[in-house]
Amino acid sequence: MSKILIIEDETAIAELEKDYLELSNFDVTIENDGHKGAAMALEQEFDLIILDIMLPGMDGFNICKMIREKKNTPIIMVSAKKDDIDKIRGFGLGADDYMTKPFSPSELVARVKAHLARYKRLTTSGVPQNEIIEIRNLKIDKTARRVYINNEEKIFTTKEFDLLTFLAEHPNHVYSKEELFKEIWEMDSVGDIATVTVHIKKIREKIEKSSSKPQYIETIWGVGYRFKI
Repeated sequence: MSKILIIEDETAIAELEKDYLELSNFDVTIENDGHKGAAMALEQEFDLIILDIMLPGMDGFNICKMIREKKNTPIIMVSAKKDDIDKIRGFGLGADDYMTKPFSPSELVARVKAHLARYKRLTTSGVPQNEIIEIRNLKIDKTARRVYINNEEKIFTTKEFDLLTFLAEHPNHVYSKEELFKEIWEMDSVGDIATVTVHIKKIREKIEKSSSKPQYIETIWGVGYRFKI
């Protein structure tokens, strides 16, 4: 049974989320305080964390940063704020998803299942040893899930790595943001394609000499993105 940690200070929301998740046979723990939630996330093993941004003691951004320094556990950030800057900051710190309140509990369950299924495949799949993609100065080690540019390792989040690898494995093919979201996040974008833009920006910062003149991931204006070889 997958274990889910909900770090949420609004008791009614946390209990509603817990009820829906437990109906889908998840083992759910709730923590209402930021400091205690961070400690629990770091000290115990959970399969996924649902993390509110506004929390007493410590906000969700800092908690997300602390978790990412130690673990690759999938993180879904939730907030009543609809500002893109919060999404950008959350994804930049390594969150796997971002949901804006109010949202349907059934949608939350669907996203939880999708992230867990993908993470399970990534950690248990029998990928051949040392399966490597090399394009010019870029090296992607699929087995070790490590990325090098000019022989210097760059740290990638799970979704950044998945997105880069997918594009590199399908060079010269133009993909729309909607197609990339569906491929990497395994669900329809529901108008949330800004997620793809944020991840492309973070990838470019790590592998491109100049983000304004990309050598690898090219923007096709009005259409989407293409990996150049």
